[in-house]
Amino acid sequence: MVKQIQRYLKYFYYIYYFIGMSKVNMSLSRAAATSALRDIDYTNPLSWEFSGFSQSGGDGIIDILTRKLLSPNRYFIEIGANDGIENNTAWLAFARRYTGIMVDGNPKLSWRCNYLLSPLCLIDTINLFVNKDNIDVIKNKALYINPDVFSIDIDGIDYYVVEAFLKFGFRPKIIVVEYNSAFGPSESITIEYRENIYPEREKGRFPVVYWGCSLNGWKTLLLKHGVDAFFIDPGEFSGQFIKQLKKGIDFRDNFSTFWFYKNSWDKQFNLMKDLPFFKIR
Repeated sequence: MVKQIQRYLKYFYYIYYFIGMSKVNMSLSRAAATSALRDIDYTNPLSWEFSGFSQSGGDGIIDILTRKLLSPNRYFIEIGANDGIENNTAWLAFARRYTGIMVDGNPKLSWRCNYLLSPLCLIDTINLFVNKDNIDVIKNKALYINPDVFSIDIDGIDYYVVEAFLKFGFRPKIIVVEYNSAFGPSESITIEYRENIYPEREKGRFPVVYWGCSLNGWKTLLLKHGVDAFFIDPGEFSGQFIKQLKKGIDFRDNFSTFWFYKNSWDKQFNLMKDLPFFKIR
């Protein structure tokens, strides 16, 4: 009986691994197809975009920025890495042979990440629901506190976690964050700090769109720590490249939430305007 169970588990792992590798191959194929269609203009970040593993063209932007670094260490840290395939750094791990840390609070997703990536990539996986008080767990594991790329997407207290990383001494060269377009282009706000907002959202106490930080909120935080509005450390790039970036893009409405609510950001914000927010100064 025990041997039979072990045999079934072995078959399960083989099937799961095959499905996972199929997703990786599909992502690499999609990246190859979409990247080939680009007409790159270094003054226009929209022209850099392509998607293999990322959701909204992030693979292309990260690929360009990391290739322009003056002193790369080929290392990343991603918080909210999902299963290791659908995130912002999988392209670096699979296609660019970067090393790094992928962190996710979901134990099943973290297990999948470790199972799929550990045979192929030099990636450390951490199962941790990150908040502003447990950053030391990641720092003790990190090979660099100035990784080429730091990415976070946890749909919640992202602002407070990034602030804690910066206070803890981390100085990423490129910071990838998701801003909540429902907060609009001018407000400098984030949601009120809660270690775990997800159960409250699931119970309907807060609307689904109540998460994260506004674009201006991120700018306010990162400018205080010597990072410019493009969320890169300008000292890590050539002056000419920085001048080109000054002609880049700014606020864009999130198409996914626009599609979900069938309304623009200002109508979305009306759903939560009376909820608690923290003003970022």
